[in-house]
Amino acid sequence: MEEAISSKSRSIGVVDCSFIRKSGKQTYGVDYYYNGSASKSEKGLEISVIAVVDVDAHQGYTLSVLQTAAREDAPVTAKLVDRDQVKPEVKKRAKHGKKATKQDKKSASIDLQQATRVDAYLKHLKNTQPYLPTSVKHIVADGFYSKEKFVYGVIGMGLHMVGKLRVDANLCYIFTGEQRPRGARRKYDGKVDLNDVSRFQFVQDLEPNLKLYTAVVWHVSLKLQVRIAYISDTRQPGKVGHVILFSTDLDLSAYDIFCFYKARFQIEFIFRDAKQFTGLGDCQARSQDKLDFHFNASLTALNLAKFDALQQHASDQPFVFSMASYKRRALMDHLLDQFISMLGLNHTLIKSHPNYQKLRSYGSLLP
Repeated sequence: MEEAISSKSRSIGVVDCSFIRKSGKQTYGVDYYYNGSASKSEKGLEISVIAVVDVDAHQGYTLSVLQTAAREDAPVTAKLVDRDQVKPEVKKRAKHGKKATKQDKKSASIDLQQATRVDAYLKHLKNTQPYLPTSVKHIVADGFYSKEKFVYGVIGMGLHMVGKLRVDANLCYIFTGEQRPRGARRKYDGKVDLNDVSRFQFVQDLEPNLKLYTAVVWHVSLKLQVRIAYISDTRQPGKVGHVILFSTDLDLSAYDIFCFYKARFQIEFIFRDAKQFTGLGDCQARSQDKLDFHFNASLTALNLAKFDALQQHASDQPFVFSMASYKRRALMDHLLDQFISMLGLNHTLIKSHPNYQKLRSYGSLLP
């Protein structure tokens, strides 16, 4: 990882999950998970992936992968409630054989607390944190992870969170005026209205009719100050699009927030390439250990292929990785070696020819 990503580059940690189709009753972790390509929950497997992304080079590498446990496999803790704590009216209704109310059910003798999937994702990140490069100070995730439990968990690790908010998120301006001499101190100065950008600070035009604004506001649900990067999209006549990105790092610029969240999509390319070329979704095993080995082997093979392609890159143009082109060049290398060997040709003479590299790249998408 240190050789693949320069220490001078801006790097971020990215967290996301991927759905993997799988059937069977005996396979570990089979449950209903959200499938983004179908926009609904489907039966299968899910993996949680943590990747390190080079923001400047637009390349990402998998650092850790963990399969999500099914709900029935999630750890459950039982908390016994003292019988003396049960309300007298509940005991009275039970004595006369009356049905328990909803409130009575909350006062049951055993309180079962099952770990949520957000808890599992947060634990995965916590276990992986020691292996993150020291240059990684920000964790970037999509809107699903913009929850109080996950955000505070990231902050508790000494990191900052960058994510996406709903367009109807409850945000308030922070009062910065003079306080009254008496009474409670005023904290807020009105609710944020995305249709009124007069109180936002204009940053720049990302594209024609695509403007970037910023402000430090109070997030009511998260109960903390965040810097938001608000993108106003007026490229379509008569329609205004709204995107709200946020960061718990108040010193991070709005443009960096935009760049960090844009770089988050490198993890989607990891999922795509692993499923298409390294067999991420093709495992037929059922046990947890075998599935874990397969997922790690698939993503590691993709990492090695990307790093090898980076080592071979000798052009002045920015490095762009294509797994299809990499496989094509590997096939052509093997095919040319077979021709040289079987025809008894001079190995050094052939490979030093100016057109040899053109033959290696024949049929590839990238030169």
